Amino acid sequence: MGQTLFDKVWDAHVVDKIENGPQILYIDKHLIHEVTSPQAFNELKERGIPLARPDKVVATADHNTPTVNQHLPVKDALSKNQLEQLEKNCKENNITLYGLGHKYNGIVHVMAPELGITQPGMTMVCGDSHTSTHGAFGTIAFGIGTSQVAQVFASQCLLIQKPKSLRVNVNGKLKKGVLPKDVILYIISKLGTNSGTGYFCEYAGNVFEEMSMEGRMTVCNMSIEMGARGGMIAPDETTFEYVKGREFAPKGEAFEEKAAYWETLRSDVDAVFDKEYHFDAEDIAPMVTYGTNPGMGIKITETIPEESDASFEKSLTYMNFKKGTSLVGTPINYVFIGSCTNSRIEDFKVAADFVKGKQKAANVNAWLVPGSQQVAKQIKEEGLQDIFEAAGFELRQPGCSACLAMNDDKIPEGEYCVSTSNRNFEGRQGQGARTILASPLIAAATAVEGKIIDITKHLN
Repeated sequence: MGQTLFDKVWDAHVVDKIENGPQILYIDKHLIHEVTSPQAFNELKERGIPLARPDKVVATADHNTPTVNQHLPVKDALSKNQLEQLEKNCKENNITLYGLGHKYNGIVHVMAPELGITQPGMTMVCGDSHTSTHGAFGTIAFGIGTSQVAQVFASQCLLIQKPKSLRVNVNGKLKKGVLPKDVILYIISKLGTNSGTGYFCEYAGNVFEEMSMEGRMTVCNMSIEMGARGGMIAPDETTFEYVKGREFAPKGEAFEEKAAYWETLRSDVDAVFDKEYHFDAEDIAPMVTYGTNPGMGIKITETIPEESDASFEKSLTYMNFKKGTSLVGTPINYVFIGSCTNSRIEDFKVAADFVKGKQKAANVNAWLVPGSQQVAKQIKEEGLQDIFEAAGFELRQPGCSACLAMNDDKIPEGEYCVSTSNRNFEGRQGQGARTILASPLIAAATAVEGKIIDITKHLN
């Protein structure tokens, strides 16, 4: 029987295994940020354990970073403390840190791929659930808890039960205006938020093969919203071209050697998955969420379903929406384009294409937050900044920003925010804030119109 892509990468990293029990998995790259690492560093210190492989650890500051005036001292005491602690811990343990102001600083799941730190066939972990993003490269990447962060620090390995395998196939031709974000929101709306629990998901089919690396990262990023441990897409020419020439990617002959190995990283034709789903690309449309979990999504042309269970009712009460109604025409005062899901250059190009020559609605606060200093630089160099500023959008500095309200960028209570982030839980973007997840295209259109519109009617 053939092997899945997941099996091939996993089996190449197993150091030891307990029969019918957990396995010891070697970790190629350990990414850290300021929120989930301090406790792990403390544990090592208390137990007198040195870091096993500091050269395999890369750190960045992202969750607590302000997105305005980054050259000034951080005002928020808690954020300041966490950022300083990260700097101290990295210095003491000889870890590479791309802190606030560094040219490589950015959201951990944006800066690692763009620097070529993320490469096919690796195992990667981070104390952050959206580590699944890196699976777009044919990498086993997943989020871990703080005690596991300490485990990797101490041994460069992880004691872990091997997940089961799942494959989601999407084939056919996507309609105009359907972006990778719509594809993954559609999949989650159909399968539910716990359909992937206990599984590692591979995305297959021509729809994913035709996506850019940015698009693939968006899809894999939200695997976790399906309950999966992570998501993967087989590496191909698109992957190799993206990695080639990046700062920390292999160069010359070393690259060719690696690429020859990466070519082998795909599921065999006779590989069997524990679970498998198939979707037609033609059935997917631009999506919006109406509830308080990412599975509560509908096509922009659809109405909120007529369900009646308690959690559904609670969700609609929180969002102040009614069953059987459309979201089109809903006035919106906040729009956020950013987060580790949609803050790459391609996302801003999509937004700029729609916004060009138009004006932001007077009632909207539109925040554009690049995922890294490199993306911010591209926005400026490629003339997108001029387009956004002429349209009245506010371009901020890199960071996680309004994705999770751990910094100053919070959505006020009771307000709706059309957001390109990944989670719409109660209070996720600020206490009492109401989040509507959507693609950068729908977010840009909402900012211009001041309300949600049926984007399908505006695409020529």
